Amino acid sequence: MSGARHLGIERALDQAFGPHKSLTESEIAARTDSYFNRTRDIVAHYGDCRVTYAFFIRRPVVAAYGLMQRWLENVAQKQGFDFEIVPVFEEGAWVGAGEPLFYLTGSFTALAPLETLLLQKLGAACVAAHNAYQMALALPHVAFLAMEARHCAGFEMQEMMAYAAAVGSDAAKGEGARGFIGNANDATAAFFGIEHGLGTMPHALIGYAGSTVRAAEMYREVFPDDALTILVDYFGQEITDALAVCHRFPDLASQGRINVRLDTHGGRFLETLDPQSSYAVLERHTPGTIRRYRSDRELRDLVGTGVSAAAIWRMREALNEAGFEAVKIIVSSGFGIEKCMAMRDAHAPIDVVGSGSFIPSQWSETYATADVVAYEGVPRVKVGREFLLTQAEARRKGQ
Repeated sequence: MSGARHLGIERALDQAFGPHKSLTESEIAARTDSYFNRTRDIVAHYGDCRVTYAFFIRRPVVAAYGLMQRWLENVAQKQGFDFEIVPVFEEGAWVGAGEPLFYLTGSFTALAPLETLLLQKLGAACVAAHNAYQMALALPHVAFLAMEARHCAGFEMQEMMAYAAAVGSDAAKGEGARGFIGNANDATAAFFGIEHGLGTMPHALIGYAGSTVRAAEMYREVFPDDALTILVDYFGQEITDALAVCHRFPDLASQGRINVRLDTHGGRFLETLDPQSSYAVLERHTPGTIRRYRSDRELRDLVGTGVSAAAIWRMREALNEAGFEAVKIIVSSGFGIEKCMAMRDAHAPIDVVGSGSFIPSQWSETYATADVVAYEGVPRVKVGREFLLTQAEARRKGQ
């Protein structure tokens, strides 16, 4: 896996974490755990020392600590202290469970109050980057669009998740995947090397227009230079409405400038499908996919309700039969790691996946930990964490 970080991420971090974004000391003291503030006061009373922290996470992740590091740089500049980060894994690298990502060395009185906030900016980003990496590798020939914003608890989380998706995507691109080509809003678009968010219309616009075709006409009139992406599930007539729009704009369809977005909810099947016909669709195109044992979750993704592999294949059939082979298919609705793997098994004809499902689903897995492993260069750590000393010694020797 590549450890390189593309220029877009670097620029986005510069933009997001300029010195003016730094918190004051009083704000940091109010947000950190109180025992770190008391530790600072006690150490200041008896004499400061230079300490080394090891930062790690208890599950496999992709290293994504650039956002945390940039924030720390701002704080250090504002407060007037120095620090050193020694990576064990470069950003974008795969990290095993419990392995230190990096070692942080600096003044104990300066770093102690920052521990809580540093951990907040580390764990979830690394897990989300790992999820995005796995999703992109599961469907290496498919482009992804990050649509995490609506699922985030405020902009700080949104920014962190977009950054993480970009890091995981870069890692996957290093292994040949197309990865994430953009996201859905302007504020974090720079992480993906673009200026503006991508996307066309929500369901609300179709409701306003009164028909899918009319919504397409309205969009085309206001944004005549854009490719046309249409949602086709509003009226439960995905195939009928997709073909109607293609017939309305045949030149765009032939040029490959119409995209059909499938977002059918899990309470019903795509138009013309039911359980029996869903199996039949996959039998026609990828028979080996459903001839072996499958879990309930896999069957739901392959032949169930919503945006299943069978639904995607059926839409591709309908478009091709009508002569619209150049029209692309965009899918959304729950495309996490497992669903992406099911789509890979079914060779689903997907052009773009829109998903925010790289956001960690089990938050307890995102908890990062930091332990002091050396005081004035003398190794010392609590019982049970000796493995951190071993890693530090190996790093010191250049192994």
